[in-house]
Amino acid sequence: MNVATVAKALVKRPRNTVPIAPQASKEAKRLAAVILEVLAGLRTPTQGAEALQLSLPRYYQLEARGLAGLLKACEPKPKGRQPNPAHEMAMIQRENERLRRDLGRQQSLVRLTQRSIGLSPPPPPALKSSGKKGRKRKPVVRALHMAARLTQEANTPELPSGPDAPAQPAAP
Repeated sequence: MNVATVAKALVKRPRNTVPIAPQASKEAKRLAAVILEVLAGLRTPTQGAEALQLSLPRYYQLEARGLAGLLKACEPKPKGRQPNPAHEMAMIQRENERLRRDLGRQQSLVRLTQRSIGLSPPPPPALKSSGKKGRKRKPVVRALHMAARLTQEANTPELPSGPDAPAQPAAP
């Protein structure tokens, strides 16, 4: 071994030199540090809220959100290749194009076969017109009827019910 290799082996690399989350903002890192300090017992939740210049309920909201993110990150990842919606869409579009080409081929084969045996192509489908016009029904709006009934029921005073309640007046 040469001197440079031995020197490198003796020099220890500092621990934890890899950044934890290089894409995270400074504010997010500060918030996470304070939440971890509170969870570790170095600060009280009130002191943590003061350090972040937040109200105590807002601090608790952010703490719960942070813990939810931690739990989500700890969920096991599914094994293997995961479905990609963009890839699936491209596959479906390719299959659609293939099916369209097949349809065109089949239609041309049918036309060629019809011509070779002397059949005329079928007429296009005709629109149904019996000469009689149907009467259009008036749409029944059930939602409006129900809303009116509910409004009416909400506006009528509720009568007491039970064995000692007075008899209900007859409807006019």
